[in-house]
Amino acid sequence: KNLDELKAGLALNPMDCKVRFDYACALLGAGQNEEGLDALFDIIEKDQNWNENAARKQILKVFEALGSTDPLTQAGRRRLSSILFS
Repeated sequence: KNLDELKAGLALNPMDCKVRFDYACALLGAGQNEEGLDALFDIIEKDQNWNENAARKQILKVFEALGSTDPLTQAGRRRLSSILFS
């Protein structure tokens, strides 16, 4: 599915973590890292353990790909910690 189809599906059912995960992965694949990470964080905020922590695992893969000095990684690690430990 393309980004527009996934976005439309998400608009119809914003609580659907599977659609949100697919949308996040499509955003990441399109180089829209910040938007993709935001969608993954949304999943974790709704259900930390969804699909055996798939969103958290995907976020960590993105951090690894970006590198530890990337501003998105640094901000994302803080955001992830605040979600998981609040």
